[in-house]
Amino acid sequence: MNGPGGKPFLYVVVCAAGIAADVGELIGAAQARGWEVGVIATPVALAGGFFDTAAVEERTGRPIRSAWRSPGDPRPFPPPDAVVVAPATFNTVNKWAAGLADTLAVATLCEAYGLGVPIAVLPCVGAALAAHPAYQDSLTRLRGMGVRFGDPYAGDPDPAGRRPAFGWALALDLLERRSPS
Repeated sequence: MNGPGGKPFLYVVVCAAGIAADVGELIGAAQARGWEVGVIATPVALAGGFFDTAAVEERTGRPIRSAWRSPGDPRPFPPPDAVVVAPATFNTVNKWAAGLADTLAVATLCEAYGLGVPIAVLPCVGAALAAHPAYQDSLTRLRGMGVRFGDPYAGDPDPAGRRPAFGWALALDLLERRSPS
């Protein structure tokens, strides 16, 4: 599958976490690696101003999706060749693992699995939430489905007060990694 420009098409699912403000880094890295990109945001990420929607739309040349289209409306994106979820929140990871497709973002993730589309995830979950048994069960289930995860990012500052960098390009590396035969 390829986008209209003949390049592979990447869906970027953006959740409501503060680091989402830098999602342009992922989009730029993906475009530099030859991907066309379409962004799907959770409703809270979109409505809550977690990232600059105008800048993302300008960079991708496409509208951001957050709600289902009406019957008969054309599909705004081609089918995905891969999906990245970054940042992935506690809520989205748990709903996805449970198959609770109550938003376009989670429904897209559930469907991508059924279509066999590769999926990479960069979790952004604080240590207290990450310790919850439901989250741990969700990670186990999603990994068992072949979903590729980067290291969790809590954004906690180091002793000097510096926040670690979020590894946006790691998501693309995870997609390129070959599964053992």
